[in-house]
Amino acid sequence: FAVIALGLAGPPRLPTVTRRSATLAAATSAFVALPRSGIAAPLATPAPSISTSASTSTSTWTLPGNVEMPTLALNTAGLSADDSERALLLAASLRIRHVDFHPGIERDGVARALRAESGLARDLFLTTKIRKAAPNDTPAYAATAARTQISEDLAALGVDRVSMLLLRDHPSCEVMRAQWRALEEAKAAGRTRAIGVVNFCEGALRCVLEEETRPAVNYFMLHAGMGPGAHGLRSFGEERGVRTFAYGALSEPRPDPALLSCPTLRRIGAAHGRSPEEVALRWVLQIGCAVSVRPTANFALGSSMCANDAQCRSPLLKRAQLFEWSLSRAEMSELDSLRTPDGNPTLFQARVARDLRLCAFSPGSRLPGRSSDFWLCVLGLLNSEYSGQRIM
Repeated sequence: FAVIALGLAGPPRLPTVTRRSATLAAATSAFVALPRSGIAAPLATPAPSISTSASTSTSTWTLPGNVEMPTLALNTAGLSADDSERALLLAASLRIRHVDFHPGIERDGVARALRAESGLARDLFLTTKIRKAAPNDTPAYAATAARTQISEDLAALGVDRVSMLLLRDHPSCEVMRAQWRALEEAKAAGRTRAIGVVNFCEGALRCVLEEETRPAVNYFMLHAGMGPGAHGLRSFGEERGVRTFAYGALSEPRPDPALLSCPTLRRIGAAHGRSPEEVALRWVLQIGCAVSVRPTANFALGSSMCANDAQCRSPLLKRAQLFEWSLSRAEMSELDSLRTPDGNPTLFQARVARDLRLCAFSPGSRLPGRSSDFWLCVLGLLNSEYSGQRIM
């Protein structure tokens, strides 16, 4: 897993242990010490009751500043540049007008699609993310890195602005605030229309809620089985004007077989002539969230596929049709009440202890101490932090 070297001028980095070495070292001791008996994985604050039995999905949100955001987005996470280009052109042809991508490989694929089709950049809502600052970065360095990345991304995309920039979390409030101010500057300068956050827990949100501009969205994992309130995180943000932009509607870092084989989803899907996958995606939209969807269900740690039109078009068409049907009140109530498979909404949050605890109780296995799932999860966390090919 390669560490991203930004090569920026600015305050020097402090010579401390990196998260990569700390995570791997801690993983060894944590794994050895894990009990084999069933222990509930600690999650966020329990959610207040959120009623979602009525259909509340809409194809577009109006964000602060009258910014129109399509609530269904193509998620290019893990795609190659070729596959990112292919997936975006296919999605756009099916009237999916929002693309959610990372800097680096995915951005370069998006840029190729924008060059390939005249006027596409004007029609699309472009959402990208600021690279996560290293644990030992100073606030000034992290802010400088964010500003430099914004300039590099705009140049690579061939556009004057993107639609939304999302900030990743960090263990330091001061680092997050410094980076957030850099995003506020970009918004004021017209380089982005909206700004939001990625995987911010309640504590991280409190850090930036004190700043002049509130995040338009918090981007975190949410799927059926977690409950519509995402263990309180959704309610906490939305009560403060931060809307929920969900990824992982099929779970992460890979689709959860327990979700896709859930008898409830299968039965409801059969009643509508839809697959469990479509029911899972529709549920997230219908509880009132925006959702970022992979082009297919063929994805895993750090990888995703859209190798050809034949493989990709049919799944993308089903995603594009999510607003053409709805779940009944009774079906929504039943799906809302599911509590398995569960998950941590801030799955890739930047706190080593929580990351390791999450790996020990990874969604999908439900069995503490299962070595293959544990180490795959740890490797996924390292990959998501230090490679250009992000997981989510």
